[in-house]
Amino acid sequence: MAASAATNPAAAPILPGATLGVLGSGQLGKMFAMAAARLGYRVHVYAPEHDAPAADVAYRQTVGSFDDEAAVAEFAQSVDVVTLEFENISAAAIETAAKFAPVRPGGRVLHTTQERLREKGFLRAAGIPCTPFAEATTKEQLTAALAELGLPAVLKTAAWGYDGKGQALVRSASEAEAAHAALNSAAAILEGWVDFECEVSMLAARSANGEEAFFGPIANDHAHHILDVSVYPQPRVARLFEDASKIAQAVVRELDVVGLLCVEFFLTRDGRLLVNEIAPRPHNSGHLTIDACNCSQFEQQVRAVCGLPLGSFETIVPAAAMANLLGDVWSNGEPRWEKVLADPQLRLHLYGKAEARPGRKMGHLTAIAGSAEEAVALVREGREALMGR
Repeated sequence: MAASAATNPAAAPILPGATLGVLGSGQLGKMFAMAAARLGYRVHVYAPEHDAPAADVAYRQTVGSFDDEAAVAEFAQSVDVVTLEFENISAAAIETAAKFAPVRPGGRVLHTTQERLREKGFLRAAGIPCTPFAEATTKEQLTAALAELGLPAVLKTAAWGYDGKGQALVRSASEAEAAHAALNSAAAILEGWVDFECEVSMLAARSANGEEAFFGPIANDHAHHILDVSVYPQPRVARLFEDASKIAQAVVRELDVVGLLCVEFFLTRDGRLLVNEIAPRPHNSGHLTIDACNCSQFEQQVRAVCGLPLGSFETIVPAAAMANLLGDVWSNGEPRWEKVLADPQLRLHLYGKAEARPGRKMGHLTAIAGSAEEAVALVREGREALMGR
């Protein structure tokens, strides 16, 4: 949508023909590699897994631990720039890679966003509205946090949590104490309960020369703590573009981000936007940009980390909705692919994962329609049809 530009003559562009390195090789890395290949780049992915999705389309794959400094160093010396596919990467890997190639976004961004206490502390210090929180690592801190924030509240591990893992809704002091004990002394954060109307997300791209572009807000529905359906433009949240983009801009500027990130918000019932989390990479909710926009979030990431002009996030369709395809879709056997492939309004994206497990993201389905309401209905019906319903 809106974009602004700044110039930094020192940021020389990394031109097509170069090799781009990705730490991580899941589906986000796969879609990044596909976008990069279309622009004439080669992609080298590094991850511990042997059969990860990105390996299917990357020019080269290195299998190694993120703690193997020698292997990370060899990887970084083979590429022109390094970017991230997910947050659960050790700081040591980033520091090692940065000795041999620019890492975008950099180590400070990862250090801040991969741990909830640091992330929320950054937001508070920057004056960016976020969910109320307090540290709750010790029993004493938990007691003080409950007194400050009240009940209900959400107790979370401070690090390594995603898709609802490592968190619990607590409605009483006894529930809080039991959930706290289950964390086995891990660093923890208590977040105050937010009475929200819906959850929305905003994509923000910032290039090496300071150009910025924003897309959203995307309206998101979750099921069992996992993103279920996203839609854009959703009329009830479309009016929030200016406010959401200003907050996202503050985040990328304060963190000095080069790359693409997603800011996840709660929209409260009294109309406020509160930042819930920051993802320093493409986001599940942004997958609909592949089919709905002039420039997808993955191509935007390529452009940003390479210092190329950013693309246009302008939509090329009236409305689009995305539904995750979890392993549950395989519960009745092989999905009925013909049901969606025969529909010109549906777009099927499969990640190439070998084993379908309940809750595992295996792909996504996008619907293109004349309105948000129609797009959501189509994508939900398409997913049901895959399961023979």
